[in-house]
Amino acid sequence: MVHQFTQENIDAIADILHTKAKPIGDDVYRLEVVNEDEKRKLAVEIHLGMQVKGEELNMVSVYAQDNFLQLHNCTAFIASETLKQVTFFGRQGGHTSGLIVEQEAGCSLYSNVNDVILNSDFTRLPEDLMMSAIALSLTESIDSDGFSFEND
Repeated sequence: MVHQFTQENIDAIADILHTKAKPIGDDVYRLEVVNEDEKRKLAVEIHLGMQVKGEELNMVSVYAQDNFLQLHNCTAFIASETLKQVTFFGRQGGHTSGLIVEQEAGCSLYSNVNDVILNSDFTRLPEDLMMSAIALSLTESIDSDGFSFEND
């Protein structure tokens, strides 16, 4: 399901990741995802409506053992119980970036993937490019009108 960031959507993200959202500040939520079997854990922090020089943006940070990832200007997310993951993403100038957080405490980042790759027949792409095309293919279901990093 496609969502715009609102305070109410935080619970939907937490449900998919099988955790609870904890407010840790004004419009900042922390979700801790644990995989006991594989001894993995990570924390996701979602910052809603941050003000930077008069511009509002959302930011998603992931803290994991030996890793720190951030997706700035995140404009939407897709929470999928079927895929057991949440894909946070945004587009700018013909490129898409996506941060994927899994129920099993896994995380992937695909940054600045060209729309040419996303609109290609993924079976004809080199294996490394195929992975990003498949992972971000969910974003094709987004109506691109009004979905952009760029200001109106």
